[in-house]
Amino acid sequence: MHSHEDVSLDRGTTKRIATWQSIIVVPLALATLIGLILLWPPSNTPAGSIPLLADSARLEKGRITEMGEVDETGATPVRMLLEGDVGTEVPVHVPPEIIVNGLDVGDTIEALFTPSAIGTGTPYVFWDFERDVPLWTLIGLYLFVVALVARGKGLAAVAGLGLSLAVVVLFMLPALLAGSSPLLVVLVGAGAMMFTSIYLAHGISIRTTTAILGTAGGLLVTGVLAIVATDFANLTGTLTDSALSLTSYSIQLDQVLVCGMILAGLGALNDVTITQVSTVWELRAANPDATVAQLYRQGMVIGRDHIASTIYTLAFAYVGTALPLLMSAALLDRSFLATLSTGEIAEEIVRTLVASIGLVLAIPLTTGIAARLARA
Repeated sequence: MHSHEDVSLDRGTTKRIATWQSIIVVPLALATLIGLILLWPPSNTPAGSIPLLADSARLEKGRITEMGEVDETGATPVRMLLEGDVGTEVPVHVPPEIIVNGLDVGDTIEALFTPSAIGTGTPYVFWDFERDVPLWTLIGLYLFVVALVARGKGLAAVAGLGLSLAVVVLFMLPALLAGSSPLLVVLVGAGAMMFTSIYLAHGISIRTTTAILGTAGGLLVTGVLAIVATDFANLTGTLTDSALSLTSYSIQLDQVLVCGMILAGLGALNDVTITQVSTVWELRAANPDATVAQLYRQGMVIGRDHIASTIYTLAFAYVGTALPLLMSAALLDRSFLATLSTGEIAEEIVRTLVASIGLVLAIPLTTGIAARLARA
């Protein structure tokens, strides 16, 4: 685990520290690898088993060419030009809420075509907007900005993100749908995501391995708190339509909720642990005579700033994503505290608090380990 980042240590000390880190981290990595092998989902999981459309139906792409005035029935006539069928315009039924909230002439959409509706109704019904071009444009812009500002390290972090998402899509989701233990799946998956994201972005060294140790400690705390808090607050994970659709697969939704809480804090944990380790190392380089206690105290000055910022970062992230839910809840005539204790909102509050507590405790843990190793 020796690298250019550890030049402040003599060769013998570096080897000794790397050995002790390996004693902890290598078994953790091996356990993650073995877990991936044992829990890897079979090919016949329920993933992709439900047909998206009826046998006779299909999706057609088209461009909106005309939007008329609201008629006496309250509907808005909409026509689209079918893609690949030059000159063919067809009427398409679009829900009023879509028309009011963003549909314009020139938009490309997907419509559900049902042949059996020909002659008895509108065979083309709005399905969704076609978003390939906007999404790929934003992805390209994102990669360009990352490469321009962060260069190779930024692109390595993007590669780590890609592998982490692959773990979610190829391993975690199919394994959960196949009925594997949600807690085991999320712990193995989080471990794989932790190793790939940190080591790919920052390389393998004593510094990054210290961040691995801090992140693993934070995940452990978050996991224990998630289990206790879910049971203590009687959270079931059954309050959304998407969750209820999983009940026929014998999936324990309360454990899936716990898994979500663990994953919610992983990205922020990686961020603060890497930053804390780098901070302590730079403090050590600036003052080679600093003691472990001094390095810890000075590192925690920045660590407390991290804590202060992440407290409202996670909270604001929830408020932003749950704004429609909060607005709907605000329409009801009940007290503020009663609103907060309703199921869906309580789940998100507990998720935010559990992730925040794990994050807060990971900062002094990581700082302490880093101070001890940097001083060595």
